[in-house]
Amino acid sequence: MRIVQVIPELNEGGVERGVVELNREYVKSGIESYIISNGGKLVNQITQEGGNHLLFDVCSKNIFTSFSRVLKLKKLLKELKPDIIHVRSRVPAWLVHFANKSLKIKVVSTVHGFNSVGFYSSIMQKADAVICVSNSIKEYIQKHYNTPENKITVIPRGIDLELFNPKNIDNDFIENFKKEFNLENKFIISSVGRVTQLKDYETFIKAILIVKNEIPNVAALIVGGVRSDKEDYLNSLKKLIKELNLEKNIIFTGSQSKIEQIYALSDVVISSSKKPESFGRAVAEAICMNKPVIATNHGGVKDIIIENVNGFFFEVGDDKELAMNILKSRTLVFDGYSYISNTFSLENMVNKTIEVYKRLV
Repeated sequence: MRIVQVIPELNEGGVERGVVELNREYVKSGIESYIISNGGKLVNQITQEGGNHLLFDVCSKNIFTSFSRVLKLKKLLKELKPDIIHVRSRVPAWLVHFANKSLKIKVVSTVHGFNSVGFYSSIMQKADAVICVSNSIKEYIQKHYNTPENKITVIPRGIDLELFNPKNIDNDFIENFKKEFNLENKFIISSVGRVTQLKDYETFIKAILIVKNEIPNVAALIVGGVRSDKEDYLNSLKKLIKELNLEKNIIFTGSQSKIEQIYALSDVVISSSKKPESFGRAVAEAICMNKPVIATNHGGVKDIIIENVNGFFFEVGDDKELAMNILKSRTLVFDGYSYISNTFSLENMVNKTIEVYKRLV
């Protein structure tokens, strides 16, 4: 079987990581794997792991170049003769839709997020099969597009069980990290993600103030990079931290490559997003490391967290409820690794995706 995945670019991100993981597992399974994208940091990993990358602008929304790009893409697909084209985003989906008109290759789309409702986003429903990364996404597209039930398959994003394994602890990294940020003998609360307004770090910070009354040695980590256009937001958070006298309790660590070790050294992990997460990969990864997660009560995380077993939910913006749940989380003990292994493993994701392909060819 020959599969072509089409994605705008291959820089860091949950969707991109998923494409890279599928490429690796397809190659292991004897599937010919091709990725068409506008390039990025992860291209080398695709080729190193036995896949093929074809550089093509499936990223630009420029309508004046779209006709020539459709013709070039049609020629490329005609040469490749794939069994399946798997589109991951709306611009690639539109380009493939027109390039594939006469070729009639079977198309699979994956809906990764709560896209704006309208004609532009409807293209994802025109595929022969539609994959949703959570039940929340499935409900969303059925509500707005009346997508037939038999066309949809819910396949959660898979978690790498080798990487996110509580037995694979890098003690040297953890020791050095704790020394660097003065975390010895602290109750560590982590929130992982880019520093943006959508992550609602204000609520996170206010909750830490409440928690500090009960746990004076609390240390809260905000783990993620800051884009240049978000510097003002970062400064507003630092100002809030200063006003609340939390400078010794809240730490911006910047981007970290060993996210699994951040979870390992944490006592509890928080996801305070204002916007619903389509799946909640970070939530699943943290639970896989046997860490309780407290998340806002919407989106794909509702498929992952079992209330009062491996975490809790709180309403968006409710710092008091978040603080209360942080305190309650100290009593939770569970085998998150087994739970994620059985429900959200990378192997499950790969096998279910291949099943969707096989139904079409």
